[in-house]
Amino acid sequence: MITKFITDVSTKFNPFSKRAKTCRVFLAHLPPNARQTMKITTKLLPRGSKEGSMLSLKFKDGKEMELDTEKLSIKDVMEEVDRHSRGLGRQADLTGN
Repeated sequence: MITKFITDVSTKFNPFSKRAKTCRVFLAHLPPNARQTMKITTKLLPRGSKEGSMLSLKFKDGKEMELDTEKLSIKDVMEEVDRHSRGLGRQADLTGN
């Protein structure tokens, strides 16, 4: 997963729910130095909460993604993130940055 262009990660999930697996795995895929390069906010919901899990991402170009992780698998989330990050990488290569 390309995390170079992510500036902000915000998650909200119930850690006891099976539906929160995508959020937990996404956070596990972040590199060890992620807290130095991006802002990470995690909100843990109580055990009995009926609220759904969400993942919000902000990129260096200002784009914001709100992903419903109850409906998407980790593969789908990583595909969306990589698709946008590859586009930003191409732009950076073309401008020489």
